[in-house]
Amino acid sequence: MFHDDLTLLFMTESSPRTRRNALLADHLIASLRRRGMTAFYCPTVAEAALKVSELIPDGASVTWGGSASLREAGIPALLKSRPSLTVFDRDEAPDRSAAVEIYRKAFDCDVYLSSVNALSQDGEIVNIDGNGNRVAAITWGPQRVIFLVGLNKVAADLPSAIARARGEASPVNASRFDIQTPCRSDGVCHDCLAPDSICNYVHVLRHSPRGKHLVVLVGESLGF
Repeated sequence: MFHDDLTLLFMTESSPRTRRNALLADHLIASLRRRGMTAFYCPTVAEAALKVSELIPDGASVTWGGSASLREAGIPALLKSRPSLTVFDRDEAPDRSAAVEIYRKAFDCDVYLSSVNALSQDGEIVNIDGNGNRVAAITWGPQRVIFLVGLNKVAADLPSAIARARGEASPVNASRFDIQTPCRSDGVCHDCLAPDSICNYVHVLRHSPRGKHLVVLVGESLGF
C-alpha cells in the first residue's frame, strides 16, 4: 500500500513511532509539494522499492549515483529484472573510464535515481558531492529525478540539514573510500580543503521547476 494523504494513517493499533512517522511524512509531502515536487510515503523499504519501480515507465533508460539507500533497498536488481528498461549500472563498469562514461549517460537518461544527504522539514533537499556528477544530474539533464529518502535523513531546517550532511553523512561516506581526509581518520567534519575531500559541491534543491523531481519517503532508516 502507498499513501498520499496520511492524516488518518496508522492512528489506531500502531506504535508511537509508526504514528509519528506517518504524521511527519504527511507534513513533508505538503512541504515538498509546495516546492513543486511530487512526493509519496511508504512505511517499509520493500514497499518503497516497488513504488520507485512503479514510477519508472516501461521503455525508459535509467541510472543512479553512488547511493547506499538504493542499494540497501535492492533497487538495482529490481530494475534489472524489468526487460523493457535500459539500465546503466556504474557498479558493473570494468574500470574508472567506463564508470565515467556511465556518469555522462545520466544526462541523457529518462530517469535518474538518487537519495539525499538530508531533507529539511520545510522540504529543502541537501546533497554533497566530491566529483559533482550526482548533483549535476539532479540539477540538469534527466527528464525525471526520483529520490528515495529514509526518514532518518530528516532535519529540522536548512542549516540543520546542511549540518547533518556535513557532520554525519559525509564522514560515514568517506569511510567507504581509500582517501586521505580528516573525517576518515576521526569521524568528525573539519570543514577541510583536503585534496581528497568529498565535500566539494554542496547542493540545495529548494524548488523543482516543471515538477521533474519526485520523492519517495520511507518510514524506516535507510542509508546514512
